[in-house]
Amino acid sequence: MISTRITTNEAGQRFDKYLKKLLKDAPDSFIYKMLRKKNIVLNGKKAYGKERLCLDDEVKLFLADGTFEKFGGKSAYCPFDITPYEQAYHELNDLSIIYEDDNILIVNKPAGILSQKSKPEDVSINEWLTGYLLFSKCITAETLSTFKPSVCNRLDRNTSGMVLCGKTLLGSQYLSSIIKDKSLDKYYYCLVSGTVCMNEHITGYLYKDTMQNKVTVFSRESDVPDSLKKNAEYIDTAFYTVRTAHDMTLMEVQLFTGKTHQIRAHLSSLGHPIIGDVKYGSPAINQKYAKKGIHSQMLHAHKLVFPLADNPTFAPTAGMVLECPPPDIFNRLLEEE
Repeated sequence: MISTRITTNEAGQRFDKYLKKLLKDAPDSFIYKMLRKKNIVLNGKKAYGKERLCLDDEVKLFLADGTFEKFGGKSAYCPFDITPYEQAYHELNDLSIIYEDDNILIVNKPAGILSQKSKPEDVSINEWLTGYLLFSKCITAETLSTFKPSVCNRLDRNTSGMVLCGKTLLGSQYLSSIIKDKSLDKYYYCLVSGTVCMNEHITGYLYKDTMQNKVTVFSRESDVPDSLKKNAEYIDTAFYTVRTAHDMTLMEVQLFTGKTHQIRAHLSSLGHPIIGDVKYGSPAINQKYAKKGIHSQMLHAHKLVFPLADNPTFAPTAGMVLECPPPDIFNRLLEEE
């Protein structure tokens, strides 16, 4: 017999949905059969699967360890392989945490590290997050079968800066909601080629070629070829000149829409590509700066402004402004004689 208690990360969901996560390899017919036969009970009583779980509800599964292992994971007591998370935690143990509370965590991602892995063997912020929470005892290996902490926004591998992570279900839902409704203001620093004097919103339309993972920006909807219009998306970006030096410009960029490669492609379409950007930049300019140690795009997510919240759970973040300075290389390039 296996007994579990419902935590804040499972509360509020349907009982059958919870069971399908706990017994991820079991067919639905098996789960409902076990409910009918009272081999799975909720708070000591027969359940049907439609019930909404509450904090501290008790779930008992009168199943043999072998059956639980077959349908639920490695074993009845540790249903999840935590090795990849331990490895990621140790490999990325020098990451800087910008902010943390009971529900959310914001970390400074260096260029060259993935937000989320694209191949099974990759190490990313996502795996580091779970490893960090396991080692700090915020979660246990057992709870990973029904809830996995996760990154809520993605930065390109070679973009540095703040990545938002949900430690709990509430935290993940909150971060996802303020990203989706655009109430979270996001600002970036970038170093671009040329002298730019710009303080304005610029809109356009972006088309993504999924085969090449590359986008094209058009100034007006009328510029988009008819064959691409169906999949072209509206973009809105604000550009502010901060400083110019040595035929380069430090710009602050605010995203009002967050599309693939939006900042990089938009600046390139304006004739001022980001220094070090292999995909959208100038090969000649990138070669020049490669001699100075620049091998990734000079783009950094440096500031977040949180909305005023009416949810007491997230009151500490209401109106909060977080800033994360760019890597030293930004200032070094600007200060060079």
